[in-house]
Amino acid sequence: MADLDKQRTTAVLLAAGAGTRLGLGPKALLRFQGRTLVEVLADVLLDGGCREVVTVLGAESATVRAATNLSRHRVIDNPDWASGMGSSFRAGVAAAAPADHVLIALVDQPGLTTETVARLLASHRPGRVTAAAHRGTDGRLRRGHPLLLDSSLRAQAAETATGDAGARFFLQEHPGLIDLVDCSDLSAGEDLDTPEHLYLLD
Repeated sequence: MADLDKQRTTAVLLAAGAGTRLGLGPKALLRFQGRTLVEVLADVLLDGGCREVVTVLGAESATVRAATNLSRHRVIDNPDWASGMGSSFRAGVAAAAPADHVLIALVDQPGLTTETVARLLASHRPGRVTAAAHRGTDGRLRRGHPLLLDSSLRAQAAETATGDAGARFFLQEHPGLIDLVDCSDLSAGEDLDTPEHLYLLD
């Protein structure tokens, strides 16, 4: 039953942003491991055990589609991408198969590995939220992404997504539902936000 349950997870890869702070265009098109970042991460999510990957595009979506090969995945456009991550979160969750759990991943985390995805899928408990976590310099675990929302919680989480907040408000309201999974041995969980973070692509 556990193996069947793992196969009922759709990954939603949020890749709609314009990359304004980084200043190099959409992060989806950054070169990583000889391909574009969005191609690599979509494949990581599928190869890690998700049943399907829904990739949400927005800024320069026609350019991203033309420059990438995402044929293994489902690609949707969010026309409201400029309103913030919340609209892309809602669009991605709505596009996932209705009975599936949803694993939310961000295109600006090149450290994501198939091992991280597999660990989250294996750790998930019914009715819970399972989140990758990483230890800071103080030794404390900090919640990050990916984030696995149980099928019973995804609609409620999507209702609270607004502006630049995806599941943030839902998680703040329901801290007791969150299971942190230590992934510090696999990556540091850094986001690629500013030019100072470009070393993450090396």
